[in-house]
Amino acid sequence: MNLHRIDLNLLVYLDALLRERNVTQAANQLNLSQPAMSNGLRRLRELFDDPLLVRTSDGMTPTDRALELEPLVREVLTGVERAVQPRTPFEPDKAQRVFRIMASDYAESTLLPEVLALLRQQAPGVTLDIMNPSDVSFLDVERGKVDMAINRFDSLPQSFHQVLLWRDSFSCLMSRDNPVLENFTLDSYLEAGHVWVSKTGMGVGVGVDPDDVQRLGWVDSALARLGKKRQIRVFTRHYQTAMLLAEQHDLIVTLPSRAAQLRAEDPKVVMREPPLPIPPLELTMAWSPLLQHNPGNRWLRRLITDTAHRLDGREPLP
Repeated sequence: MNLHRIDLNLLVYLDALLRERNVTQAANQLNLSQPAMSNGLRRLRELFDDPLLVRTSDGMTPTDRALELEPLVREVLTGVERAVQPRTPFEPDKAQRVFRIMASDYAESTLLPEVLALLRQQAPGVTLDIMNPSDVSFLDVERGKVDMAINRFDSLPQSFHQVLLWRDSFSCLMSRDNPVLENFTLDSYLEAGHVWVSKTGMGVGVGVDPDDVQRLGWVDSALARLGKKRQIRVFTRHYQTAMLLAEQHDLIVTLPSRAAQLRAEDPKVVMREPPLPIPPLELTMAWSPLLQHNPGNRWLRRLITDTAHRLDGREPLP
């Protein structure tokens, strides 16, 4: 195949088709008509001598050849975009842009208010679209539909870039009327009722199995190492809900200390150190290699990282 035969626009079409798995949606993404995109798909099939996308009960499914081409095409287009990208730096004070950030409500409550305050000062035309972990998949991040993801992740795709924002200890939050406060030990902790709260990773969650200790997370894994198990009465994925439930007179919420600190001045609840060692939580920011060199994304990632390090008592990165 001679390079002069290849229309670069066809690679743009193929990239959009593989992102969307839908001819109409790919056409909309590129502001093309559906017939134009269909014609592009026909030319792509001729170029690669492969159907590329096949209609199945699950929609348009890529062939093995298409899956093989997907990262290669993306790498080519990323390189071209980087080559033609203006060398002028991102000017935050003049920017009019929406950044989409996937963040757990823990990160949304403890980190993003500080980030937003700086944005209002430095980039008043920038808008944040904050999305829940259940709204977003790893594929959305990989395809650049989401600018960055901030959460605690068990694992990330190898292609992702990532930076550790901070480590957080754990605290117990409970009502001032909770009788466990009279003698707060590991035994009394285990006898009490507990609120479980977590939203690790991304994607739509499923129901929790109380007996699946490995999937219950940090607190229950730490207890399991001691041969212990707590009595969980409520499972929630929302830290704000968990902190409200801490007002119940017979429940204990064990959660990251930065989240618990949000209720430090509330006279209805008190904070205590857990009666057992719990490994720290690691808050991580991850993003697609497609956005690694985007000036605006680089600026915002730096702002978020520096803010997290300042809140954590560390010096900003040089």
